[in-house]
Amino acid sequence: MNLSYTAWGKFEAVRAEIPNNLRTLCKLSPARLLSFAGHSRGRRGHFARPCTVVAQRNFSSASTMTVDLDSSTGIAVMKLHSPPVNSLSLDFLTEIAISLEKLEMNKGCRGVVVTSALPKIFSAGLDILEMYGKSPERCGEFWRAVQEMWLKFYSSRLVTVAAINGSSPAGGCLLSMTCDYRIMADNPRYSIGLNETQLGIVAPFWFKDTMVNTVGHRTAEIALQLGLLYSPQDALKIGMVDELVPEEKLVSTATEAMARWFAIPDHARQITKSAMRKPTIDKLLSARETDISNFVSFITKDSIQKSLKLYLENLRKKKA
Repeated sequence: MNLSYTAWGKFEAVRAEIPNNLRTLCKLSPARLLSFAGHSRGRRGHFARPCTVVAQRNFSSASTMTVDLDSSTGIAVMKLHSPPVNSLSLDFLTEIAISLEKLEMNKGCRGVVVTSALPKIFSAGLDILEMYGKSPERCGEFWRAVQEMWLKFYSSRLVTVAAINGSSPAGGCLLSMTCDYRIMADNPRYSIGLNETQLGIVAPFWFKDTMVNTVGHRTAEIALQLGLLYSPQDALKIGMVDELVPEEKLVSTATEAMARWFAIPDHARQITKSAMRKPTIDKLLSARETDISNFVSFITKDSIQKSLKLYLENLRKKKA
């Protein structure tokens, strides 16, 4: 997108305001970064008291999530709200990463519960429309945002609990597995898992490593090859989730679970978490550009685009 020199000047001004640990966002296009300007200023102290923050996509009034921080408990509840199914688009992924960054910068926040504001769905995963019929440049930008979301959550200093109140395939499953603890609604209609192979695509190495770290090598090997989706009960058996509760008690149970984590001195818990996860994080950081290049090369192949087209056509038929 071509921007006027005035717009570019605004872009550089916004960029100068962004802390070093948000510099990765500057790899987004100038237009997208300008859309972020409204919530990049005044970041420090933004969550200084109990509040509700409504994140906005571009200049639209449609919210993508709400973040409520209770300063008396230090617990924030992040509710994903991107109808119809919380598909992880480029903009939505960016908002999620920014929201977590804001919480981490607030010393009064010790933990975050991630859940969905939509019924029956936690997240349907990565937005297929971000991968179908897009330019290589756009695909690369999208994949960098997927990496950034994973890096932010998997390395977060905060206690993170996923309150999974609906189905959570593919990228939705990945988001939940980045959390320290996962609680799922005990509803047999819901499912969770990395089902990429069913779409004709392949989970990258850091998706695979996250799943191996969660459920073990052999279980992950079978699940990834077959693209398995697990019921809540089966997910509990293999360790993909840690607890099942009635849906109406999901968020309250998640906030109560924080007490066990908060009982441990923060520095000791954070150092231990880092030691456990650092090898997996470093593996992606050392190969980040190669991973993006490999993804773009793979997803733009004619055969893969045909598979995605077929998948989208089948979705449209089901809706019809």
